[in-house]
Amino acid sequence: MRLSPHMTVMQNAAQKAARRLLRDFAEVEQLQVSIKGPGDFVSQADMRAEAIIREELARARPGYAFLMEESGASGGDNWTWRWIVDPLDGTTNFLHGIPHWAISIGLQRRLQDGTVELAAALVYNPAANEMFWAEKGIGAFLNERRLRVSGRRNMQEALFATGIPFAKVPGKQRLPFARVLGALMPQVAGIRRFGAAALDLAWVAAGRYDGYWEFGLKPWDCAAGLLLVREAGGYATDPDGKELGDINDDVDVVAGNTNLHAPLRAIVHEAINRA
Repeated sequence: MRLSPHMTVMQNAAQKAARRLLRDFAEVEQLQVSIKGPGDFVSQADMRAEAIIREELARARPGYAFLMEESGASGGDNWTWRWIVDPLDGTTNFLHGIPHWAISIGLQRRLQDGTVELAAALVYNPAANEMFWAEKGIGAFLNERRLRVSGRRNMQEALFATGIPFAKVPGKQRLPFARVLGALMPQVAGIRRFGAAALDLAWVAAGRYDGYWEFGLKPWDCAAGLLLVREAGGYATDPDGKELGDINDDVDVVAGNTNLHAPLRAIVHEAINRA
């Protein structure tokens, strides 16, 4: 499949970083790990991967700004194009030898009227060799296969994903999560917590999950995944229904297929209001 110049750059950068990450993953017990906070680890692998991706993207598109998990924002405030990068989403899985982690690269574009949209997205799981990618108006793909969200209509048949709060998560986010979980569990076929938000959203796009919600995601956790879901025919918004394009701070996300996004969003919205 012929890729656009932007997607070619993104996939090349991800694949180069992935080769280094796979070598580190094979020797995960030997990694030197520093603790950034409870339950939130930064490894040498994480930082090396970010450096590789930054170098590749900056060389190919020298005028673009960056928002990266480890090194933060750079390139000025008046950017027209900006990369949003998580070099290793699912770091805790990675450090425990669990092959469920991904490289996430999103590309934002600022339009002439000042609005910001997500223009391109990539979520790559090197351990499974699954490259999820999308471009606005083009569609979403897994490797060379076009993706569509699931067609399930009944909550009783639906499988949802989320991120269960852990030690670092503020207490104000735990009560709404508990309320959503309590409301959903009696209604659905199952709820999963696999520990990588970018892959959760990619799996919604692929129809593996019927929906997903999480509170307090960072831009690099979700930027690429949001566009993947939309280009696969689904919805990805905040709990109020606002489409997320200009992402700079923590966001609450609700994603789902065309049938189940609305009831899931209603449950999440009510839980936040009650909390």
